[in-house]
Amino acid sequence: MQKKYLEAGEIVSTHGVQGEVKILPWADGPEFLLQFDTFYLDGRPYAVRSARVHKTCVLASLEGIDTPEQGMALRGKRVCIDRDEAKLPEGSVFIADLIGCRALDEDGAELGRIEDVLTMPSSDVYVIAGEKRYMVPAVREFVREIRVDEGYVRLHLIEGMAIDEN
Repeated sequence: MQKKYLEAGEIVSTHGVQGEVKILPWADGPEFLLQFDTFYLDGRPYAVRSARVHKTCVLASLEGIDTPEQGMALRGKRVCIDRDEAKLPEGSVFIADLIGCRALDEDGAELGRIEDVLTMPSSDVYVIAGEKRYMVPAVREFVREIRVDEGYVRLHLIEGMAIDEN
């Protein structure tokens, strides 16, 4: 079952004297967080008064947070978003939806389940746990089909992707 609220970043510090918070995003880029009118911290909604990209982070002014001290009290909190408000590019999925999906080879044989997705500089890498463990780059050459609504990902494997292969 898909979660309604997804973790999208962490508040790492404050910025300025008006209580703006600095958010380290867990997305393809900080611009992703600019589309949201509300962030959720510990299940509580905070209206976003304004938000802008600053280097690799997002500086956000949240309703009810008006001083640096109030902002610092949020340091370390995970920022969640409502999945229904997210606009993803065509063909994109949330990493949270991939975790737990069955990983199948091209013939439909089950390899295991996706237990993690590593974010690497060149591409994400699916970590699959089953009888063997696999690490599969999430690129078109190896990912043949993604059906999170049906709970599986179909992959093309080559030699060396199984971690325990010698």
